[in-house]
Amino acid sequence: MDHQKEIALALSACPPSVASKAAVYVLGKSGYIKVRDSQNGFTAIVQHSLPTSQEPRCMDAEGTRTHLPRVLKVAELRAQGKSREEIKRFVADAFAKGVFQPPARLGVDYMLSTQNVVPIDEDKGIVAPYPPHVMFYGPYLTNADLGSDGNPAGPAFVVGEGTPHALIIVPVGSHTHPGHAPADKGADDSQ
Repeated sequence: MDHQKEIALALSACPPSVASKAAVYVLGKSGYIKVRDSQNGFTAIVQHSLPTSQEPRCMDAEGTRTHLPRVLKVAELRAQGKSREEIKRFVADAFAKGVFQPPARLGVDYMLSTQNVVPIDEDKGIVAPYPPHVMFYGPYLTNADLGSDGNPAGPAFVVGEGTPHALIIVPVGSHTHPGHAPADKGADDSQ
């Protein structure tokens, strides 16, 4: 993706009050490259949990400290040609050894973009559009803890349940604040 488009897409995940001062990363051939430092503790990045997914995220300082290192390392390992199973083993080992840390406090990870294409079945590599949403860190949380059946169409559910990087996802309506432009002004935002 063109770096300017990727920057705009990453920032489309953020609320307007956060976007102008958030750090920004773009994906290069060997992993992510920081193109702007943070002035507010937030970081904007387009994560690719799967090579075909597109997940604009805007994580707070706690997510930048705990989730971002994993996102960066996974992209680096993928660029090195590591398999999905090798990457999963690396991540599990890094958590076991304390290299990666789960969030230590409540925090927020915005995904307010209208252009989210997220994994719905990572094992099969299936992705689909998903509406704007807000995520909250819930290390080791499960859907049962929320009283949720895990249905993404419900009011809230846990993704990555039972893991150190579990997140509570709460869908929100389209983010239409006048200062919040879509990543691609010509794109159809009705999805």
